Amino acid sequence: MPQTTQNNMFLLLDQSGPFATQASLQPSSSNFSRQARDMASLLGRGELSTKYRVIRNQIFEFLNVRSFAAIQTLLHDRTRRQEIDHRAYMLLGNMFGIEGTEREIVSRVNNYSRTADGVIRYLRSKVLANYSSHIEMTNEIDALSSPAELLLIVFDDRYHLKARYEAKRKLILMNLAGSIDQRERETGIENKFAQFLEFLNDHVWSKKAKIGELEIVYLLSTHEKDHFTCQQLKIISRKEAEHISLEPGQKLTLLKRRRFSQNDREIPIYVSIRKKPPEAKVLKLLRKGEENPAVAVDDELGLMGVLESTQDIKIFQKHLTSSAIKANSFMALEDISDSLTGPKRASKNTGSSSNTAMFKFFARLGGMRVEFIVHTYQSYLNYIYQRDVSHDEYEVKRIFDTGVAELLFPQNIYHLDMKKIRDKQLHWFRRQIEES
Repeated sequence: MPQTTQNNMFLLLDQSGPFATQASLQPSSSNFSRQARDMASLLGRGELSTKYRVIRNQIFEFLNVRSFAAIQTLLHDRTRRQEIDHRAYMLLGNMFGIEGTEREIVSRVNNYSRTADGVIRYLRSKVLANYSSHIEMTNEIDALSSPAELLLIVFDDRYHLKARYEAKRKLILMNLAGSIDQRERETGIENKFAQFLEFLNDHVWSKKAKIGELEIVYLLSTHEKDHFTCQQLKIISRKEAEHISLEPGQKLTLLKRRRFSQNDREIPIYVSIRKKPPEAKVLKLLRKGEENPAVAVDDELGLMGVLESTQDIKIFQKHLTSSAIKANSFMALEDISDSLTGPKRASKNTGSSSNTAMFKFFARLGGMRVEFIVHTYQSYLNYIYQRDVSHDEYEVKRIFDTGVAELLFPQNIYHLDMKKIRDKQLHWFRRQIEES
């Protein structure tokens, strides 16, 4: 579990903690019931007790009730539930600073629900693909978007343990999605992304090619057996690639290259530009154990470039800074790390390997801060294929080793041993990389 869970909302998902979803509910209006005494014993008198009181009060205010017993009454009052549902959307709209009509507010909050579901679907389709059926959402929870209805399910004993847990999990993921959306609107990330693309097209890429024009080539590489690192590579054309018959240890990798001009020389570069989607940002908050996207997500805009050599990388870096001047902005390079020509980088992130070679920096220009990751052809191939370095393996390790997999899919509900599954998934991805 993320280390900071004790101080934030993720504690609510901990099935070994005081806020664990129980197999059955025994609601009582008495503060001296057995259940109330057990909860008091678990919480004690410290931060947990304070956290419990804050959460309890927030639940009561959100549902406009004064006790847990009143929630049970609300479960059977359809008219009042509709009123609470409408009120909840307006409260969340104001909390997240959403402007617009009632319909627009409801639509945006419902979009947080889609982001929450997208987090689970991403894990089902990628990191935990072999266990997709095990972690599939309960139909009733998957179909719901209403925050008030989801919260009521948490207290409705007609629903199974798994459904009530998933309702709670969805609410927490929706809250993270709302915080991310608010942050994006405050920072104007959509406009900055458009400005960044405009900067690249107007000042960085070669004017001899049309916008979006790409040259397709392939890298034919040979990898050694022990670590599957790239030993040799050759650039071949699309026509040559059609007649290649790969031998064991060989890979064929597609590159769609743009070009930039430097001293009358046209230098090819493969570029992948990304704006991190909300689902990826939610997962990053979970991995970091952090509720505030302003603290945890510092790489909203990013570019990965792949050039033939380290010399071409130096030329590209110089071209970037001079291009920024042409765009009437100074470019400051921050947090520079170079493990292509320098020593191994220190692994800051859980799951990452110190053997991962790359040139990485943040560029501040035009009111933006953009993450640049730059590879040579050889380091890029290792980034995809090398054992213990490949990005697919990194994806698996950071989801499991940060405790996110166990947090979202606790063993007592999903009956999955995440320690064993981690190793199985790493082996499966390794086989896919080397044999496919």
